[in-house]
Amino acid sequence: MGLPWRMRRGQAAEARARRHLERAGLRTLACNWRCRGGELDLVMADGPAVVFVEVRLRGAGAQVAAAESVDRRKRARLVRAARAYVARELRSWSRPLRFDVVTVEADGRLRWLRDAFRPDAW
Repeated sequence: MGLPWRMRRGQAAEARARRHLERAGLRTLACNWRCRGGELDLVMADGPAVVFVEVRLRGAGAQVAAAESVDRRKRARLVRAARAYVARELRSWSRPLRFDVVTVEADGRLRWLRDAFRPDAW
C-alpha cells in the first residue's frame, strides 16, 4: 500500500522546493530531518549559512495562506528542531543560521521567503 494522497502531495512540494533552491545555488544537507522536538523539511547550505526551510502547501479551499500557516507554535517547533540539528549534526554554532519558508499555493505558484522569521531566543 502506498502513501496517502496528502503525503504524496507534500513530498512532491518538498521535492519541487528543493530543486528550486538548488537551482538558486543552495546545497541540500538534509531532507525530512526528524528529532523528538519536530521535523525540518529541508536543511540547506547557502554559502556559509545553514538554512532551515519549511515547505508549506495549500489547497484551493485553505482558510489560511501557506505563509501565514507558519504561526508562533510552528516557529517554536522549527527552532527546537533546528537547535537539535545544530547540536547533533554541526556541533558548532559558528555558522550563520536562517529560517526560510517556501510556499506552494493552490495555483501552483512557488514563493521563497528568505529569512522568513527570526527566533525570539536562540
